Amino acid sequence: MKTSYKGIELIKQFEGCRLKAYRCPAGVLTIGYGHTKNVKEGMTITAQQAVEYLKDDLEQIEKQLDGLNLDLNQNQFDALVSFIYNCGFGAFSKSTLLKRIKAGASETLIRAAFGMWTKAAGKTLPGLARRRKAEADLYFS
Repeated sequence: MKTSYKGIELIKQFEGCRLKAYRCPAGVLTIGYGHTKNVKEGMTITAQQAVEYLKDDLEQIEKQLDGLNLDLNQNQFDALVSFIYNCGFGAFSKSTLLKRIKAGASETLIRAAFGMWTKAAGKTLPGLARRRKAEADLYFS
């Protein structure tokens, strides 16, 4: 599957776009729409490069998510791509969220599992709480 326009817009909304490298709340060097690979201190990019980085990052996540052979509709796929984009595939692959999805858990339990991922550097962040709610809302829409 491929991330839809709705999924990409969700990611863009929560990531924002910064054309100069910065440290995210977790302390990771980041640029564009949350891109972290090979980012260097002081690095700058164009708006077009930010879009290209996002496309490349999404392509990798889409392949990883497809590899799990989950039976997902487009909204569920988009919500999980957004989650993985933010938290990483390694974290997702070991998460309660994935376990509950595979087990066919109730909406309440899956929503709660999204909600377990609202901290960065040990602190609960309101932006992450909003993002997890938006992802869960998309997953169940």
